[in-house]
Amino acid sequence: MGSDCVIETHELGKNYGRFEAVHALNLRVSRQQITGFLGRNGAGKSTTIKMLLGMTHPTAGTGRVLGRSITDSVENREMRREVAYVGEDKQLYAYMTVEQLIRFTRSFYPDWQNDVAQHLRKQYQLPQNRKVRALSKGMRTKLALLLALARKPALLILDEPTEGLDPVSIEELLHALVAAASEGMTVFFSSHQISEVERIADRVCIIDHGRLVADLSLDQMRQDYRRITLGFATQPPANEFKIHGVQQVKIVGRQVIVLARENSDVVVECAHSLGAVSVDVAPIGLRDVFLETVKEET
Repeated sequence: MGSDCVIETHELGKNYGRFEAVHALNLRVSRQQITGFLGRNGAGKSTTIKMLLGMTHPTAGTGRVLGRSITDSVENREMRREVAYVGEDKQLYAYMTVEQLIRFTRSFYPDWQNDVAQHLRKQYQLPQNRKVRALSKGMRTKLALLLALARKPALLILDEPTEGLDPVSIEELLHALVAAASEGMTVFFSSHQISEVERIADRVCIIDHGRLVADLSLDQMRQDYRRITLGFATQPPANEFKIHGVQQVKIVGRQVIVLARENSDVVVECAHSLGAVSVDVAPIGLRDVFLETVKEET
């Protein structure tokens, strides 16, 4: 695995009986970036994360996290010393107080950053003497994030971290992830909330029905992806737009709607040569890319 890659899988798969949860997944996550793992509920995000962390064993394929095999028990244990995980269920010791849980977790990590933990406890307004069971879901998420960030891990993995949070808590969490990445941490988080991924991610991997259907830089998407709407006086010639980089072509009446990930200028030239009476080129966002990609693969 290259030095710039913290997660890499090759043909990774997981079956539960006849149900194929993850199929031939080739995933690459670069160092010191925020990578969003986007997909609908049930798309295979959580299963993939559990395989990466050694919580469930793959049916097929291989994977490495921080250069260590996800299926080798010794290497997996070494890897998890450098990886912090915040799961969707935020399972914590409910009978402990906030301060007790911080002290308990700190005892396992020689490089624990106590100043970071105390700073985050105050920033997140976590009451140190309150039992974990008495915390709201938002507070439990903040506490789980504190326990992860105070370790200063090389890689932070989160599974649907904003699920069930109120808008203020979501905002605080997203700011915390951006701050962690700015300090050199690699962040890999799963979500089905497109707007959250688009706000903070450097890169997005889209999974659908257990298959990786897109892997793109958001900067590249903003620069290159275009929706081109073409108007014709007669029935439009859709087959003429089978151009490299064209992801989808739709005909609506006398309009042709082209989704292009590159070569939009070639599409426009082709439209003019075919007698298009109107041409409109517009940038598109992650929501459009996601919906069209998933629809195409369904």
